[in-house]
Amino acid sequence: MNDLQFGNPTSIYLLAVVVLGIGITAWAAISRRRAASQFMTDRQRSSGRPSKMSVKHWTSAILVCSSLALFAIALTDIRWGKEEREVPQKGIEVMFVLDVSRSMLAEDASPNRLDRAKTQIKDMVDEMAGDRVGLVSFAGDARQSVPLTSHYEDFKQTLDSVGPHTVRSGGSRLGDAITAAANGFLSKTNEHKAIVIFTDGEDQESDPVGVAKKLYADQGIRLFTVGLGDTDQGARVPEPEGGQGSYVQYNGQQVWSKMNGAILQQIAEETDGAYIPAGTQRVNMADVYHSYVANVPQGEFESATINAYIPRFQWFAVPALALLLLEVFIATAANRNQMTTKHPVAEVTKKMESIRNAA
Repeated sequence: MNDLQFGNPTSIYLLAVVVLGIGITAWAAISRRRAASQFMTDRQRSSGRPSKMSVKHWTSAILVCSSLALFAIALTDIRWGKEEREVPQKGIEVMFVLDVSRSMLAEDASPNRLDRAKTQIKDMVDEMAGDRVGLVSFAGDARQSVPLTSHYEDFKQTLDSVGPHTVRSGGSRLGDAITAAANGFLSKTNEHKAIVIFTDGEDQESDPVGVAKKLYADQGIRLFTVGLGDTDQGARVPEPEGGQGSYVQYNGQQVWSKMNGAILQQIAEETDGAYIPAGTQRVNMADVYHSYVANVPQGEFESATINAYIPRFQWFAVPALALLLLEVFIATAANRNQMTTKHPVAEVTKKMESIRNAA
């Protein structure tokens, strides 16, 4: 059964209805025969032979029920066996830019900003069908963690593994990450590309607004930004190597991190994108994807080779049609024969011939 697939599995219920109908029809026929046997003579009962009418009814019922059963199976779009097929790919190229600096470990967004961002990225990827996705992680430097791919599960596995340990230096250079994302695109046409940034907006060393503005002016690539973290009080930054309850300090003071939404909003405005101030709240990323990212024009990618199940519904539809036509032919022939034998003129002619022969 592992090599069997149904394109329309709900039609299996129709097959169950047909089988139930066959059972009811058989029960009704047997009940009628038993009732009719009460009016038979002993000679008729002892003959044990069914009448021509009974044979005709049973033959018709078997043909119709078999035809309906085969049609029901055909409607399930039953498939088995596989063949290689070239499938055209259509969608957009989306480069996710994820901030993995230590400030993203702040716990104002539960469980922390980084894990919340990973969950939101996965939620957005789950809405995609045909888009290519890639990942750039950054802190004091940027690196391409996942090249553009349409294998979403592989993308998610690598996404789970990135963190502050996957970059060489601390800090937050969002401008460099935007450049790295732009260099990771494969398509030659720029209108089918989008960059989605997840960060708390802290940037001490680069010019992300200037980089984004130039990128949009030169290539027309739109940027969408998602801000994470509290904008008022902020949160302390945990020290990964200090154990539980340890926080990053600077000059003897604990470091507090706040989301800088102004930079992220400016990036989005300069690139005809959108800014989503998630803050510490859970945001429906399905709505974000369909409202903003999915509106980027789609492009055609290279065709992909897939192993597809082979449709076999015709193996059942053709015999079903043949049985139905056979039943119609038999019924028509029987009715024609019945009309000929019972026609009044034919009966009178037959009697006159009998009288003439007797004389």
